[in-house]
Amino acid sequence: MTRKESIVTTQTPQEFFRELVTGVLAHRKLRIQESTEFYLVRLLERFLEREALFAAESGQAAQIEPLALLLLRALEEGLQRRREGLRRLGDTSLFVAGFFGDSLVRSPVDTAYYVAMGERAYQALAASPGPAGTAEIFGEMAARFEVFVDVLAEIAEMQELRSNRGLVRLYERFLHTGSQRVAEQLRARGVALFAGPGSRVLSN
Repeated sequence: MTRKESIVTTQTPQEFFRELVTGVLAHRKLRIQESTEFYLVRLLERFLEREALFAAESGQAAQIEPLALLLLRALEEGLQRRREGLRRLGDTSLFVAGFFGDSLVRSPVDTAYYVAMGERAYQALAASPGPAGTAEIFGEMAARFEVFVDVLAEIAEMQELRSNRGLVRLYERFLHTGSQRVAEQLRARGVALFAGPGSRVLSN
């Protein structure tokens, strides 16, 4: 191979998200089932598709469907479609709470609501008949829902660190929440954090 030649490597979305998930799990010293880890990877991959999170009616702007509507719709369906609806409810709750948790602080519906709805959806899935191994996956998703919200939040923060605009948003999140995790991300990029009048105590 000559000096002018170069090797170009590409990652599939699944490989990209697997690297992010395994990296955050290792950083946080979290051990989870391999099948659950793969489920988180696939969840992130699915939400690359805009329609996986948003729904639009004719002539109207796309928006996130209300969780209560997703739940009602799922409970009215037969077993298979009920499981699909519950999974969408759980996945949507987890993704929104993880990636948009700071925005929910200013919303009438806070993160606790998304956590409660997501846990309920995954618990129902774990308790209903389904393919082999899914009860264990959804059981862990329900039992450690808030842990996985934090995992997705850290992934979101990592992606924001790739741009100056993202750094500003992350700094604003730190000022609002006082999160130690966010502070560590900012310090790693050389952002100085100064305490001052009215500053909040750092928390996890």
